[in-house]
Amino acid sequence: MRALYLTHPQVMIDPAIAVPHWGLSPEGRARAEAFAARGVVPAHAVIFASEERKALELATIVSSDRDVRIDPALGENDRSATGYLPGDQFEAMADRFFAAPELSAEGWERALDAQARIVAAVTRALASVAGERPVVFCGHGAVGTLLKCHIGGRAIARSEDQRRHGHPGGGNCFAFTLEPPQLGSDWRAMEDAAPGWFS
Repeated sequence: MRALYLTHPQVMIDPAIAVPHWGLSPEGRARAEAFAARGVVPAHAVIFASEERKALELATIVSSDRDVRIDPALGENDRSATGYLPGDQFEAMADRFFAAPELSAEGWERALDAQARIVAAVTRALASVAGERPVVFCGHGAVGTLLKCHIGGRAIARSEDQRRHGHPGGGNCFAFTLEPPQLGSDWRAMEDAAPGWFS
């Protein structure tokens, strides 16, 4: 069964609001709407989403009343121990997160644990879909990278992050299968995703 992992595009950053409650910015929403208008997601697709607001907003835009299922286990790596971090501090912490997957960076969820969680969630989701319906996951960059590393048999590394391959503002995707594990592509901007990825 072929699936597409899609990350949310740009968000409204607000240090006063918990990160899981951030929504899409006007630019992010416009990119998601343009993606949906191009028919990349087929009418019979099943869509799974994290329960975080930005991922749910993305799923709502691309779903067009299709089958949407929410799973909290698809959420981003847990960074609540530090809360919001400004740009440079966040990037330094993300470097630590990927560089030492077996360790917790200042209380963040370990990369190894986040990887096990996202792989298990995606495996459950795909097993729950009958037949050959294509599946789309609306999620997040860090756990998406961990999923990509697992499927591709690659070591966890920041060099695998979506910002290193796709659009720096998020809104990237890759197609894959789990059985057998195979990547259809590396990260690519949602603008570069073409209909027919599921065939």
